[in-house]
Amino acid sequence: MRSAARPGEAPANHPLPMPHPDPDSSSAPLSGERDLRLAPLYSPARVRELLTRHGLRPTKSLGQNFLIDGNILRAIAKAGGAAPGVPVLEIGPGLGVLTREIATRGAQVTALEKDERLRPVLDETLDGLDVQIVWGDALDFDYAALPPGTRVIANLPYYITGLLLSRFMRAPGIVSATVLVQKEVGQRLAAQPGGDNYGFLSAIAALYGTVRHVRDVPKGAFLPAPDVTSSVIRLDFDRTRAAPEPEFLTFVETALHHRRKTLRNNLRLAGLAGEAIDGALAACGLRPDVRAEDVPLGNLRDMAVKLGVVR
Repeated sequence: MRSAARPGEAPANHPLPMPHPDPDSSSAPLSGERDLRLAPLYSPARVRELLTRHGLRPTKSLGQNFLIDGNILRAIAKAGGAAPGVPVLEIGPGLGVLTREIATRGAQVTALEKDERLRPVLDETLDGLDVQIVWGDALDFDYAALPPGTRVIANLPYYITGLLLSRFMRAPGIVSATVLVQKEVGQRLAAQPGGDNYGFLSAIAALYGTVRHVRDVPKGAFLPAPDVTSSVIRLDFDRTRAAPEPEFLTFVETALHHRRKTLRNNLRLAGLAGEAIDGALAACGLRPDVRAEDVPLGNLRDMAVKLGVVR
């Protein structure tokens, strides 16, 4: 991890001579401890050792569930496009398990971390890697300032998944987001009109680009194990498209607000006149009793134009 030498320390290219450890000293690590610290960072024993040695417990309120499956770590990094010189943003590096996998592939990683207790752990696990850690709340970060071509690769805190995805979609420099989310969220992101899981999240994902389901991840791949199965989802954002107008996004959210209600009733609840809605439905070739979740986005846009919501 990049860092400048502190006052009184030798520069990095002139290291101080280190004394040879005394094998009989009580401060020298035992053989078992040395072997454990050489274990892969994602091994359950190594994760538990790091937590114990630094006096830490995963915080449920921050969504801290640490990945302990090397195959899944490698699959996420590969699917996310981690490669030499690629700018990557990670949210919530935790112990640095996924961060290390991404950085060792040559990516230039910026990691956002809220939990200051993790400073000494990340200083240890990311030492020597091209990683910049930004300490603070991910909801306060300026995503619009990220360089063009940035790829998000992250195990997202479940409690703010939707908020973060909307920030990624609107950030012009972010071209893709490969994220671990709850399986049901992944199903909603990838759903198509007419599907059981289709809703506002599905619609805005489609408005900004495409969604691909990479793989499901069982509970046992995390420590501690979460209550739900997870999925790795990749969203690719088409920055050649014009961003959808805020008025249209509001219209789509209104149309899809109450599942199982008709499009007409949802729009009436938002205060639009029934006569105008009926005229727009007829002009767009839609049935009066059609449900919003069955209407393709192109038809919803035609409705918004007919109703004067957008031009």
